[in-house]
Amino acid sequence: MGRLASTEGLTEEQTAILSTIREFVDEKIIPVAQDLEHADEYPTEIIEGLKELGVFGLTIPEEYDGLGESLLTYALVVEEIARGWMSVSGVINTHFIVAYLLMQHGTEEQKKKYLPKMATGEVRGAFSMSEPGLGSDVSAVSTKATKKDDGSYSITGQKMWLTNGGTSTLVAVLCKTDEGAESVYKNMTTFLVEKEPGFGETAQGITVPGKIAKMGYKGVETTELILEDHQIAAEQILGGEPGKGFFQMMDGVEVGRVNVAARACGLAIRGFELGIAYAQQRKTFGKQIADHQAVLFRLAEMATKVETIHTMMVRAARLKDTGKRMDVEAGMAKMLASEYANEVVEDSFRIHGGYGYSKEYEIERLMREVKFMLIGEGTSDIQKMIIGRALLKDYKL
Repeated sequence: MGRLASTEGLTEEQTAILSTIREFVDEKIIPVAQDLEHADEYPTEIIEGLKELGVFGLTIPEEYDGLGESLLTYALVVEEIARGWMSVSGVINTHFIVAYLLMQHGTEEQKKKYLPKMATGEVRGAFSMSEPGLGSDVSAVSTKATKKDDGSYSITGQKMWLTNGGTSTLVAVLCKTDEGAESVYKNMTTFLVEKEPGFGETAQGITVPGKIAKMGYKGVETTELILEDHQIAAEQILGGEPGKGFFQMMDGVEVGRVNVAARACGLAIRGFELGIAYAQQRKTFGKQIADHQAVLFRLAEMATKVETIHTMMVRAARLKDTGKRMDVEAGMAKMLASEYANEVVEDSFRIHGGYGYSKEYEIERLMREVKFMLIGEGTSDIQKMIIGRALLKDYKL
């Protein structure tokens, strides 16, 4: 392992965890990622291995049978996993966000009910906010939860881009509820929806139609979630109180942006590794192409970008671990990491020349996977809006 993307100030336990994960990635993920990705096959054995390592309960407190690690530890683990195969980190991410929402906003009963089983991976989480017509405009959520006379709710609507839609058994679903508030943001509620794994009708009033075909991010399933008069008890409202869904989800998205930044860092690291290795193997005009100034300069720029985004991602994670708000730092890290990761991977693709276009070479897969970083957990334009508005408040005349 080279000097890039090292992290200062880690504990012995954090170092040991990352060493174990890196070994797992090198031995169990990288050798099979190409075949599984091209076949769009779910990485069952890999996921079972991560369960055994305790990754599903990495941030869940020890009192709920987890490892009780920090967001920083989690982000560094995600970076390592994404370096091996980005799709696997996607399986972990949505599960992590649901666990985080429960830890931060759930009632004690909800925590006791779900967190121990989430720590082992027995209960698998998914996170559902997007809909076919709303994109980045969360205020336009149309999935409606109607309160009934007995205090329960009926949910009807259509959700989109649900990672782990098939394998998950617990979905945090953002719905519109009529709480009588003037602000649309206070008329949203997060429900903890239980279902069976699989496709088709997976619970009363819940249908998961099937996998959405994608250019990348394969292996992990991305689905729709259709709710038709799904009956759900008021006890399944996250935190037990309606009207707080938007703020809960934004808290989840904030840590999700650190996660996407970490995934982008992992892709950038792998892109750099592949590029610098190939540059020393391929020869033109009597010498390795790494000795050509054009390629050497490109490698230098790639390495600098990797180091920059890793540092920003680590800073955002550490800030969140202090309990401080870090929407700007998370937005900056996510925006720059996604943009730089795309540039690093493309530069590696250019170094590979014609072979980079061949499915036999790993860089072809990275080229497709890294594009998702530009849109996952909010586009770069959305991040710029968040950052810009916050800066105007901080530097108000």
